[in-house]
Amino acid sequence: MTDTWARKNFDDVADSAPKFGMEAFGETRFLRDEIGAKTIGSALYRIRPNARPGFGHRHGEVEELYVVLEGGGRIKLDDEIVDLRPMDVVRVAPEVVRELEAGPDGMVVLAFGTHVEGDGEMLPGWWT
Repeated sequence: MTDTWARKNFDDVADSAPKFGMEAFGETRFLRDEIGAKTIGSALYRIRPNARPGFGHRHGEVEELYVVLEGGGRIKLDDEIVDLRPMDVVRVAPEVVRELEAGPDGMVVLAFGTHVEGDGEMLPGWWT
């Protein structure tokens, strides 16, 4: 890592799912500090077949992009459910409540957006 660029493999970043009691969901790997990013954050989700995290979330300022890399599933955006397949990209405005759900083959999703410390509201049990 230098002051002007950095490289890190997501598989070399700790899986945060156990820390948050989300083992049934799959893997969650956050990558920001490890590469010295100040204004952008990213996450890699390896979602188990037919799983969802059990909570929605929204932001006050942060706009996010979700890129489906493998598998497929759905994303709920407020009251709308959108089917997802590989290479789909979904942009979500900060105020929209969102939650992912993998299909029968599981789903791998890369998420990224600006980073604002403390800018997130979790909504347990939102997608029933």
